[in-house]
Amino acid sequence: MKIKTRFPKLILFFVVLLTALSMLSPLTNVKAAEKTYQIATDITFAPFEFQDTSGEFVGIDMDLVAAIAKDQGFKYEIKPLGFNAAVQALESKQVDAVIAGMSITDERKIKFNFSDPYFDSGIIMAVSESNDDVSSYNDLKGKKVAVKTGTEGASFAESIKDKYDFSIVTFDDSANMYEDVKTGNSVAVFDDYPVLAYGIKQGNGLKSVTDKEAGASYGFAVSKGENAELLEMFNTGLANLKASGEYQKIMDKYLETGSNTAATKDTGFFGLLKESMPSLMTGLKMTLILTVVSLIIATIVGIVFGLMRIAKSKLLSTIAMIYIDIFRGTPLIVQAFFIYFGIPAAFDFRITAFVAGLITLSLNAGAYMAEIVRGGIQSVDKGQMEAARSLGLPYGKAMLKVVLPQAIQLMIPAFINQFVITLKDTSILSIIGINELTQSGKIIIARNLESFQMWIIVGIIYFIVIMILTKVSNVLERRIKNGKA
Repeated sequence: MKIKTRFPKLILFFVVLLTALSMLSPLTNVKAAEKTYQIATDITFAPFEFQDTSGEFVGIDMDLVAAIAKDQGFKYEIKPLGFNAAVQALESKQVDAVIAGMSITDERKIKFNFSDPYFDSGIIMAVSESNDDVSSYNDLKGKKVAVKTGTEGASFAESIKDKYDFSIVTFDDSANMYEDVKTGNSVAVFDDYPVLAYGIKQGNGLKSVTDKEAGASYGFAVSKGENAELLEMFNTGLANLKASGEYQKIMDKYLETGSNTAATKDTGFFGLLKESMPSLMTGLKMTLILTVVSLIIATIVGIVFGLMRIAKSKLLSTIAMIYIDIFRGTPLIVQAFFIYFGIPAAFDFRITAFVAGLITLSLNAGAYMAEIVRGGIQSVDKGQMEAARSLGLPYGKAMLKVVLPQAIQLMIPAFINQFVITLKDTSILSIIGINELTQSGKIIIARNLESFQMWIIVGIIYFIVIMILTKVSNVLERRIKNGKA
């Protein structure tokens, strides 16, 4: 009967642990929200928002917010989430506002309140520098065109695709979209003219082939009926900047001179490696923290639910089976979105991307760990348990002292494999704005547009880290099997 009394305690510990993690962020954010506004952005949308070589957020939007905040005397914190995640974060009230080259449209006005327009945009089409076959919309018939999700360029392409008989390929960031055109997978790209013009000036390998189409205006957005004081301060500060000439200085800095990022730089492999290494190491540190902490939690979760899965209690076994089936049967990216956007929106609280990512990885890996534990225990000869019970050991102690030690040796290879899988899975969390290794690579590519070489560098770092961890794990495995650890 002891085993039945231990399971509720283990479950209670697990629930308390996750509750503490999820509540940590809301408590701290509530305090911060009294003084500091959380403003989400893209940071891969140069010249409006990107990260320079020193790690600072720069661009038209970033400079405008900084100048307006100084003029109006409010504090803010930038949340680099990517455009889609930023909009969803605003919808779920995870942030107070969004500034990310966001077009003011009738559809968006239903959910958001916008500031006065701070930039009038437009759309142009570009092709690869080596492409002389496509110079107008009529040349797109039967071909593929690249666009970025949620942008004005995507809306414009959608509106004319049937007329000119082309198909659309959608990307989440500009660098990959441009690369798709350079490699010939898509023949053209539609994008906001200042963004595309800036990229061409920085050497993204494209050329514009059409005149600018009239487009919508960009605005600073808050949720409907929320943060009216912030919207008012933005409008007042924007008017003050225009009156003082500061607004035009910001525009000229990025649209006329091409900004400081156009300075001569070493675009060779080792030059890029040297320039990007500090940012990549910061991302790697976050990747390792997420991996190690989530696996510690996942191991506890896996043991609890693994034991529940083979428990004699039908209720405990069913609960474990449902948990395992849900987290093994749905994509990790869906789980991350649900935990970061869905749950907070449903229960009206905030949670940081880090905590949401940690919970997502822990629960996902925990489901696989549970099956590893179940399989390891069931692989131990049943006679071991029968022998232990015949010697008078209770079920719980027999499991702990006799069965589990043997099962652990059988589980070690699977545990090591799960460690490697979880480390690679952290890359998916870049979708909710966690600045891990993959996200660091995306941010750097948005600045230097050297996607091919940068992804090689990122891939090499992953390979080196995983190989080192695998070798260390193999040594540990041999020591455990030999009884030395």
